[in-house]
Amino acid sequence: MRTLISTAFISLDGVVEAPGGEPGYRNSGWTFKDIEFLPEAFEIKGREQQEAAAILLGRVSYEAFSPVWPDMEEFADYKTMPKYVVSTSLAKDDLVTNWGETTILRSLDDVAALKETDGGPIIVHGSATLNRSLSDAGLIDRYHLLVFPLLLGAGKRLFSDTDKDTQKLKLVEHEAYANGLQKNVFDVVR
Repeated sequence: MRTLISTAFISLDGVVEAPGGEPGYRNSGWTFKDIEFLPEAFEIKGREQQEAAAILLGRVSYEAFSPVWPDMEEFADYKTMPKYVVSTSLAKDDLVTNWGETTILRSLDDVAALKETDGGPIIVHGSATLNRSLSDAGLIDRYHLLVFPLLLGAGKRLFSDTDKDTQKLKLVEHEAYANGLQKNVFDVVR
C-alpha cells in the first residue's frame, strides 16, 4: 500500500488558505509577511520532491499550481511525476499539457484504489477541501506541517470539524527555527 502524505504551510490556528498569495483571501500571502526566510526551515520541501512518487491535488489547487509550477525550477522534480486530480467537474480538456501525465480521479474510492497500487509515496499539496475529506475517510498516513507563528482567524482549515472519534498522531520528526517556524511530521496511528 502506498503512503499518502499531506504537506501544508499552516498557521498556528490551523489556516492553510492562500499561503502563497492566491487572490480572494484577506490574509493572502501570509507565508511571506513578517517572517524571515531561513532556507533550513524549508528543507523538507526539497526532500518531499525527492521522496514522492506522485502528486495528488484537488481541483482548485490544480488550477492554481498547473499554470505556474511546470516552469518553476523549485518544483522541477514534480514535472515528470504522475499527477492525480480529484474532481467531479474537471474535464480532460482542462488539463495542462506541459506538466506530465495527469489523471482525473472522480471520488475518494478512486483515491483509496490508487493507494492500493504499487509505487512510492503520494504527496498532497494545498487542497484544503480534499485534505479534510481524505482525513475523514481515513486515507492520510502522514502529515508534513510547517507551522507559522501566526493567528489568521478566518480561512480554510486543514483539519475538518466533523464530529468523529479521536485520531491519534505520532510525532516522528520536529524542529523549531529561529524565525518561529516549526516543522512537525506526524504519522497517523491506526
